[in-house]
Amino acid sequence: MINKKNIRTLDPFLEREREQYEHPLPSREYILQILNEQGMPIDQEDLCSLLEIELHEEELFIRRLRAMERDGQIMRNRKRAICVMEKLDLIKGKVQGHPDGFGFLIPEDGSPDLMISAKEMHKVLHGDTVMARAGGTDRRGRREASIVEVLEHGTKRLVGRLYVEHGILFVVAENRRISQDILVAPGEHAGAQPGQVVMLELVQQPSKHAQPIGRIVEILGNYADPGMEIEIALRKHDLPHEFPHDAKRQAEQFSEQVLPESYSGREDVRQLPLVTIDGETARDFDDAVYCEPAGAGFRLVVAIADVSAYVEPGDALDQEALNRSTSVYFPRRVIPMLPEELSNGLCSINPHVERLCMVCDMHISGAGEIEKYRFYPSVMVSKARLTYNQVADMLANPQGETAQQFATVLPHVNHLYTLFQTLLKARAKRGAIDFETVETQMMFNADGKIERIVPVVRNDAHKLIEECMLAANVCAAGFLHDHEHPVLYRVHEGPTPEKLEAVREFFKEFGMELGGGDEPEAGDYAKLLKQIKGRPDAGLLQTVMLRSLRQARYCPDNVGHFGLGYEAYAHFTSPIRRYPDLLVHRAIKAVLKGAQYKPSEKWDALGIHCSQNERRADDATRDVEAWLKCFYMRDHLGSVFDGTISSVTGFGLFVALDDLFVEGLVHVSELGSDYFHFDATKHQMLGEHTGKRYRLGDRVRVQVVRVDMESTKIDFVLESVPGEAGKGEAGKVDPGRAGAWGDSAPKKGPKDKKDRKDKKDKKHHG
Repeated sequence: MINKKNIRTLDPFLEREREQYEHPLPSREYILQILNEQGMPIDQEDLCSLLEIELHEEELFIRRLRAMERDGQIMRNRKRAICVMEKLDLIKGKVQGHPDGFGFLIPEDGSPDLMISAKEMHKVLHGDTVMARAGGTDRRGRREASIVEVLEHGTKRLVGRLYVEHGILFVVAENRRISQDILVAPGEHAGAQPGQVVMLELVQQPSKHAQPIGRIVEILGNYADPGMEIEIALRKHDLPHEFPHDAKRQAEQFSEQVLPESYSGREDVRQLPLVTIDGETARDFDDAVYCEPAGAGFRLVVAIADVSAYVEPGDALDQEALNRSTSVYFPRRVIPMLPEELSNGLCSINPHVERLCMVCDMHISGAGEIEKYRFYPSVMVSKARLTYNQVADMLANPQGETAQQFATVLPHVNHLYTLFQTLLKARAKRGAIDFETVETQMMFNADGKIERIVPVVRNDAHKLIEECMLAANVCAAGFLHDHEHPVLYRVHEGPTPEKLEAVREFFKEFGMELGGGDEPEAGDYAKLLKQIKGRPDAGLLQTVMLRSLRQARYCPDNVGHFGLGYEAYAHFTSPIRRYPDLLVHRAIKAVLKGAQYKPSEKWDALGIHCSQNERRADDATRDVEAWLKCFYMRDHLGSVFDGTISSVTGFGLFVALDDLFVEGLVHVSELGSDYFHFDATKHQMLGEHTGKRYRLGDRVRVQVVRVDMESTKIDFVLESVPGEAGKGEAGKVDPGRAGAWGDSAPKKGPKDKKDRKDKKDKKHHG
């Protein structure tokens, strides 16, 4: 038996607790040890007595127990007795909702996901952290989970659309993973009208027997108001879009010009003819470049805005920059990582004004190899603000009007182009993968409505700047790696074994092979890309290759960049709009001073945070673009277009239209009178009876039959399917199909809500 008088002194982590707290409590580990020794659930009072918790310690001890509950270490049973979670065979994880009402439990320990039935999902919302018990299997053989305890609610506020039925107000969340209607508490509608977009604060979370209830805290406006799609996306994805008062105040205190006292400890490169080269609409200029011949090679100078000179670790601007992690670029609107006083002002390399910068000064051989480099802080002046199109015109027409306008910097632009051609050869030798993708730009009229969507043509000026930035980023990664300084690398891993096997099986169908054995390199992909170039099915083959690769991310573990063919790669060139670049600048400065930069959080946590926020920004911009494209396609309801199958799923084909650069779905039920089976390996749908095949990359002609603004879905039907009758004529809408789907006004209540959703099976996790 343990001597009760000495029980607190037996805590193996007592010294740690003493270092952290003036009046140490029993450590979490010791509390779990005592609970395990009891062998059964124990009342809170008995636990306090057992651990000799004095009256003045009770409140703090109960807080520790609550924290242990939130972290899934303990829980209370129906009798409020405290149980050790590990003894209950429960699984901690996060709920991921599905638009059709069911969901998934994503276990924290990385074990396989579990299915959550629609009935169980009534207890929780998407994003909740829960404890669950694994049960039986559903009709498809998937393991199911039953919710035991909600540890943390992931949704406190949400954006949605207000409806009314039988006098009851409710909000349908814009995030379709939240499939429950949220009731509006009596008198808490803030004057909002049905059909308006509102911000709702939850006052009651869902439970087994009750719907969630909220109160309206903000009225955003009507669904089709200009810019509403961005306001929705900002709140749906919880994107910070207003700077806190202390951050704004700090930014406003900076001078509009660089102060002379800032020059101390910096090299003066103001006479160097550095220039910026960006798009026509760019407002924040991160980088400037200069090139000159140097022996048999080149000297390349890449000057990057020195954001770290103004944003200090831990200050208000730094905290908000970390919170955002990245600028978000919507059509017609930017949500910057830093206030405009810095992003478009003091840190932006505007022409003919002094700016503080960090320089990567490189010597590159005639073969395109970086032979040596050095980093240094400096002060500079950009001699010209050039656009990609201007540079392309200068290179194509050296005697033209643009070349004459920028005659003083034209020789240096020519040197940059010569270097670019050299770097391209080195890129090919390195085996970097160069996928040919089409980027698009939305063109708007004065009313903010899309007039057309046009492809963005990447000329040599785009590629020239890209190669210069790649070179500087490689030097930054190499510099910090060689000095063994921790940093966030930009890592890109090769294909998983499963995806590698799938892509090889696919290419066997075409008589081609991806080399490299079990661990192919970027050069193996590049070699295969050369083989398919010029083929009529090149788009299909390239898409399959691209989808076999993993997503790039930020990580302190240097595993290299597969796609670019680099052993070490980091982001250095955009600190105005990316937080990882700011961290790299701080790390480089620390090394130059013989010190080490230690961020407020661990590098692993920073990598996860920045990667997640990067994906959050991507998701938000995709949402906005999808909404705008739906709005645009309402004017094309019933029209017929040629397109290419861009994706094949179990529930149908996604088709990208040639002229409009818009995607829509041809549902599997529209493929013809046959049973169609999805083959994921071959990226195709195959008819069981007819043998008809629809494959990724196939050319089709489709008719636009439905545009649903609420779900941002566009539905197509094939213009003609053998053996089918009753389709509308080419260029006309079949009234039975189209109905009023082009109308964006709210027409449906909660009973009809499920009718708006696609009931067919969708890919795992939506």
